[in-house]
Amino acid sequence: MARPRRIVLVRHGESTGNVDDSVYEREPDHALALTERGWRQAERTGKDLRQVFGREQVSVYVSPYRRTHETLRAFHLDPDLIRVREEPRLREQDWGNWQDRDDVRLQKTYRDAYGHFFFRFPQGESGADVYDRVGGFLESLYRSFEAPDHPPNVLLVTHGLAMRLFCMRWFHWTVAEFESLSNPGNAEVRMLVLGEDGKYTLDRPFERWREPAPYWVNG
Repeated sequence: MARPRRIVLVRHGESTGNVDDSVYEREPDHALALTERGWRQAERTGKDLRQVFGREQVSVYVSPYRRTHETLRAFHLDPDLIRVREEPRLREQDWGNWQDRDDVRLQKTYRDAYGHFFFRFPQGESGADVYDRVGGFLESLYRSFEAPDHPPNVLLVTHGLAMRLFCMRWFHWTVAEFESLSNPGNAEVRMLVLGEDGKYTLDRPFERWREPAPYWVNG
């Protein structure tokens, strides 16, 4: 099995929805573009990634959303060194279709009380739903390592929640541990690095906003 030396997770750059949540009332979530600041963030991250990858081959999986495709494009990776696949299972958590800003803010309050992992948005998904589909992708990814010519690098261009849930599944974190972590910032990177012992470690932790507590205690 040709396991990659690095599995790199990147959140998209700043999108129009990150700076104005009323945009969800006018545009579908999947169609939101990067802001100018988001493009600059992604370009800076791309410069770092090009240094990490060097001239090595990279297997790329990208969420089907516009902002993730634009983020990948802003990386300016050498097209001769990458194999790009769009992966719908890496999409953002579904919060319903056209979203009323005030209703979403209310639902987020309910989610904070109920628990981010288990709360399901009306006509949308729970964190647990996203965990299941990200877990399905991870199983497909792991099977791809059986190819003897698998690239030494994997790059996932996705969303903050999906990044945390991917790591939760990979490292067998508990729900309480997941609930204690914050999403990475826009265009932030987390990297799983293969060690000499054959195990992957995370290059740096996610920021923690509280100590882990059992979900049945306080959500």
